[in-house]
Amino acid sequence: MAASPSTARAINDRLALRLLQQEGPLTAGQLKTLTGLSRPTVADLVERLQDAGLVRVVGETGDRRRGPNARLYGIVADLAHLAALDVRTHSVSVVVADLLGRTLAEADLPIGSDTATEAAVERAAALLECTAAEAGAVRLHSVGIGAPGLVAPGTGELRDTTGLPAWHRRLVAALHERLSATVLVENETNLAALAEQRLGAARGQDTFVLLWLGHGVGAAVVLDGKLRRGASGGAGEIGFLPVPGTSRLPSALGCEGGFHGLVGSAGIAELAEEYGISAVAAAQEPPAAALVRAAVEAVSTARAAAEEKGAATPRHKAADAFLGVLADRLAIGAAAVSAVLDPGRIVLAGEVGHAGGPALAARVEARLAAMSPLHTEVRAGTLGGTAVLRGALLTARDAAQDDLFAPEPN
Repeated sequence: MAASPSTARAINDRLALRLLQQEGPLTAGQLKTLTGLSRPTVADLVERLQDAGLVRVVGETGDRRRGPNARLYGIVADLAHLAALDVRTHSVSVVVADLLGRTLAEADLPIGSDTATEAAVERAAALLECTAAEAGAVRLHSVGIGAPGLVAPGTGELRDTTGLPAWHRRLVAALHERLSATVLVENETNLAALAEQRLGAARGQDTFVLLWLGHGVGAAVVLDGKLRRGASGGAGEIGFLPVPGTSRLPSALGCEGGFHGLVGSAGIAELAEEYGISAVAAAQEPPAAALVRAAVEAVSTARAAAEEKGAATPRHKAADAFLGVLADRLAIGAAAVSAVLDPGRIVLAGEVGHAGGPALAARVEARLAAMSPLHTEVRAGTLGGTAVLRGALLTARDAAQDDLFAPEPN
């Protein structure tokens, strides 16, 4: 059945807006080429989008030719302001951006474990409001929040999870109360997967698993282009996976006896101490990230030196052995993921995955190949600790654009 004229116009308008979002400012001629639409149809849609306040002239082409230069049309970026929050156990980070996702202001705030719940909520909410004011955002359209713990699939609410600060859950409720904006909450690892899929190591992948390696460990599962959350929102709680090499089994109240015990920051730090690896972590950085980065740099330096002198120091050998054992540990969890889901690609994300880089990813891939008959690529995440914040911003931007770019009702 052929689309009605109004439906066809709506489809064409959204196509043009998506192209302007992805490609940046375009001329009417470029829109004609990219959409395949006729010149009159493109002229009509450009006029329609201008009248709706979604598109405006942002410049002209610099082509040297007879006649006037072609006008460049772009999305009205300040039509809506967005915000993203990365809520950690002891800190919160905020970024405010325009409709195209361009950062206008950002800020970070540590929140100590001894801070009372209401005081922590007030500080986090005030940080968002101050950052929005600095960005010139009178009103926020959409706010994306990334937080550890389970998000209920039916309601989108952050569930009360043992071991996480009470202010996390209260903050989400407070923002719903204080803001007129759309507030969207998602598990931090799922947002990291979205960011790596759109901007990083999983770009173009419809099926993959992301392992988040930071202070703790988690996983995000993307199958056939869709993020899979599970019946209770707990898909990817891989820290609770029972594995060999720990002194006890995990429990419903704690994952210390599971995979978390092997590759959480504390477990990696203990392993590094055994091999004499030391490093100073940056502010808010998991200690394991600095240790893994130091080991990778030491091995790289040793290889360069070996090419010149043919020998490596004991420190370099210890770093190599440390990375080998860490790769073995990571491969245990990766093999379980591979056997159950056959994702084809696993991304080692978070601060630790980023610190290990391609060198650690290659070691894990080699060990995984020896453990599983299913071919699985292992790649290092490229966004590091910023992945959650970027994923939250992408979620807020998608929500705003879906609303603002929606066709007018007949």
